[in-house]
Amino acid sequence: MPAKTKKRSATAAFAMLIAAFALAIPGCQGGEGTQPPDQHTPSTGESAPGSHILAVKIDNVAPARPQTGLDKADIVYVEQVEAGLSRILAVYSTNLPPVVGPVRSARESDLELLRQFDRPTLAFSGAQTKLLPVIEAAPVNAIPPEKAPDAYFRSRDRAAPHNLYLRPQRANHDTPRMNAAEYAGFDFGPPPPGGRPVTERSVRYPAARFGFTWSPTRQQWLVAMDGTRSRTPAGQQLGAATVVVQYVTVRPSRFHDRGGNTSPYTETVGSGTALVLRNGKAHEAKWERDTAASGTAFTTADGRPMAFAPGQIWIVYAPR
Repeated sequence: MPAKTKKRSATAAFAMLIAAFALAIPGCQGGEGTQPPDQHTPSTGESAPGSHILAVKIDNVAPARPQTGLDKADIVYVEQVEAGLSRILAVYSTNLPPVVGPVRSARESDLELLRQFDRPTLAFSGAQTKLLPVIEAAPVNAIPPEKAPDAYFRSRDRAAPHNLYLRPQRANHDTPRMNAAEYAGFDFGPPPPGGRPVTERSVRYPAARFGFTWSPTRQQWLVAMDGTRSRTPAGQQLGAATVVVQYVTVRPSRFHDRGGNTSPYTETVGSGTALVLRNGKAHEAKWERDTAASGTAFTTADGRPMAFAPGQIWIVYAPR
């Protein structure tokens, strides 16, 4: 079946905020925590197409938790990285929290994934040296700390490298308050017929585990990482309206980390199966994405468009 590629393209230019930047590190006067920063008045300039979609690469090991601003993302992507660990790519448009992080390094497969948002802003802390020219050539508005120093700060309550945070309002970014999932062509609406009642679902990587438990009270799938409930810094448990376990090919990339571990490449162009969790049920689904510039089409087993529940979506890439 042909993939649905009704990705919404921006029809008007968006004014972009461009800040003057200066990195605050732990040794500087008045070290900052992860509380909302003071207001900042940036200068303005021309916007890049798609710059109203902000993607932030977020750390996801125990010393990085609880993450800040993850609960405000429209879409939370979970991917496998070196040594069987995981990283998060959080995509924002509807809401911009004052702080997001901890921010970590980008991967090659992030570039393919983000093409469906046209030219989004990508905030990341760095990348493998040979990957940096690839990022520079990609259709993303890349803002590592050296390009946007005032948009980042280091918190004194954690050890590096798990203490780098982004102030989205100071980034080279503007938001139209359009849901990023809608921009990519996802549908929202009533649940499809059928599905089987489920209360829990887990996804395992070699060195990471994600659990989702249905809460009838909150009407959300409560998130756990490595067996521990995932919470905001204020103590609220993270929850998703819809969880998609998307089965994909995960292969070795041409890049390695500093320890010599091969970086996995998660293929998000192609087709396959998925399991969609919403409203306390699991629905068998199919996914298809013809090209990197296309949106990802999710359909039910009988070929109808899969509708997601209003609210945050978690998409967990699981090796098939």
